[in-house]
Amino acid sequence: MQGRLLVGLVATWLVIIGLLLGVAWGIGQTLVRDANVTHLGYQAEMLSRALQDRIDQRFNALSRFTDQLAEGTDAEIAGRLKGNRSLLADFEGVVIIDADGVVIADLPEVAGRIGLETSSREFFPMMRHSPWPLVSRPFMGRASLQPLVMMLVPRFTVDGEFDGMVGGLLNLAHGQFFRSIASQTFQHQGHVAIFTAEGEPIFVPDSLTGHVKTLQRLNPEDFQLALDGWQGETRHELDGESMLVAYRQVWQADWVVALMMPRRSVIAPLHAFLERLWWTWLVAALLMLLVTRWWVGRQLTPLHRLEQQIAEIGSGARQQLALSTSLRELIQVSDAFNHLEYERSEALYRLREREAFLNAILGSTPTGMFVADLKGDVTYLNDALLAMLGLGSVASTDDLWQHIHEDDLEDARDLWRHALRQGSDFLRQLRMRDSDGEVLWVEVHASLVRGSDKPLGIVGTVKDITERRHQEALRRWEAEHDPLTGLLNRRGFERRLEEALADFTKTGTPSALILFDLDHFKPVNDEGGHALGDELLRRVSQVVAWETRGSDHLGRQGGDEFGLLLPSCTQEHAERIAESLRDAVARVSVSQAEKEYFVTASIGLTQFMDGDDSIATVLARADAASYAAKHGGRNAVVVHRDRVERGADSSVF
Repeated sequence: MQGRLLVGLVATWLVIIGLLLGVAWGIGQTLVRDANVTHLGYQAEMLSRALQDRIDQRFNALSRFTDQLAEGTDAEIAGRLKGNRSLLADFEGVVIIDADGVVIADLPEVAGRIGLETSSREFFPMMRHSPWPLVSRPFMGRASLQPLVMMLVPRFTVDGEFDGMVGGLLNLAHGQFFRSIASQTFQHQGHVAIFTAEGEPIFVPDSLTGHVKTLQRLNPEDFQLALDGWQGETRHELDGESMLVAYRQVWQADWVVALMMPRRSVIAPLHAFLERLWWTWLVAALLMLLVTRWWVGRQLTPLHRLEQQIAEIGSGARQQLALSTSLRELIQVSDAFNHLEYERSEALYRLREREAFLNAILGSTPTGMFVADLKGDVTYLNDALLAMLGLGSVASTDDLWQHIHEDDLEDARDLWRHALRQGSDFLRQLRMRDSDGEVLWVEVHASLVRGSDKPLGIVGTVKDITERRHQEALRRWEAEHDPLTGLLNRRGFERRLEEALADFTKTGTPSALILFDLDHFKPVNDEGGHALGDELLRRVSQVVAWETRGSDHLGRQGGDEFGLLLPSCTQEHAERIAESLRDAVARVSVSQAEKEYFVTASIGLTQFMDGDDSIATVLARADAASYAAKHGGRNAVVVHRDRVERGADSSVF
């Protein structure tokens, strides 16, 4: 039977070789092109991943350096930058930019760079309002006069406020980052170009300059799709030449990699090979098949019996090898295999016992637990975690990731990949959704488990901390809100007043402050009791809140005193709001024992003014205006101005 099989194989190969040689000129071009397209796509994928790794490496270096920075003077921060010259291994230069967009430190020092204003650059407002690292669009350095891109990492104060950024400069013309790409020439004269997502060239080798200009001018559909995020292989006709092009994305930098290969380079090796080896190949293939048939027939019969018995052991139909042969080498192989199979069976039995014991422990643990391999793929979830998320008994890695809240997903993926690369712990609080869509706050902690000489896998815990998060949020709210009215208390109101004054000092945006207390409130408390007084305060709070804007901040200062902060509000508008508040309060009433109680408001109004150095100054003006309204007849609005005037409806001083 073996002989018949070999004869059939030889005949089949002869037929296949004859067919290939007969139709090579017809289909060879297509086969080679497809193979090269696949290979080109593989090379583009490797290059895009290499670029991604380089960018991640540099972002990690900037992030580690940013973590070392603390609050200090510009000179202290510049000193810390000079002490980290190792950053120049990854960048042509490093700058530190403050929260106003001014360069306060650079490395190496370039004349004219300190003090440069960057707030007009497109990257500054993006970084100011986003906590994520960013790769800028290409720009011309005003100090270095070189084409640059900048890798940026934001800085924050201990209170979480934006405090500027750290930027690493990459030189497009002479930098090591892009020079190393220029040195890469791929098989069949392929070359690489890099674009921004807007189609602006970042890196173009000299050999591709003309083709890239033509590509931008023609702007074919596949090129537009690649700029929108598509990845794949296509063909372009550029300058009368057919080019195979593979597009890949570098997501972290929002770049598009284009690997180009002329089609003539694909076909040339096939033509040359067929021209030189047509008859030689055919004769050699026939001789090789004939010799192989004879040699295999004599040598492989015992080996096939060995292969068959090994397969039977693998399927469980046989326990040991039992070969009848005179070949000493095969007998030795058989004995060694039987010994190894015995040891393997014993080890497998012990392993299954330990696995069952471990599964029992993990299954009885009330804390959610999971096990993952070194690539990060989850291989086990215990019953507590399955119940927490409402997963079935068979759950995959994708099932687990799909339950992470969409706002936390990308950040969690990035941290998970970083932990896998560095072999460090993964520790994060994030939101997940159970099978009913309910949001859970969980704390995930995963660690690498090491054996005697190498890592074995990853074990992690998942704790439900939803109740704890709710309690923390409630405590934060209660710390700044009045329990009776739900308005801001004095502490919360003054904090927002300090923030508004800081914005006014920086931008000069007009803002106003209103303070008022209730007239005739004491009789309500004395005659109706504190319960009636509290009810009146709640009603006043409601009607005043209806008269304010969504951006305003209303607070109860204590007793019957209230404050209203009006950000980005002119004095004329603030006066109209104050009058509407006075009219609304005058309509509020409560009744008890057939007696109805009314109150009015004595309102003081002031604008933020140049020279205000603290909220105490602004509060004092508004309080003085409210006092004037109280002693001027009550139920009035008094506006604090620099000179004394009096109007028909409100007092001013």
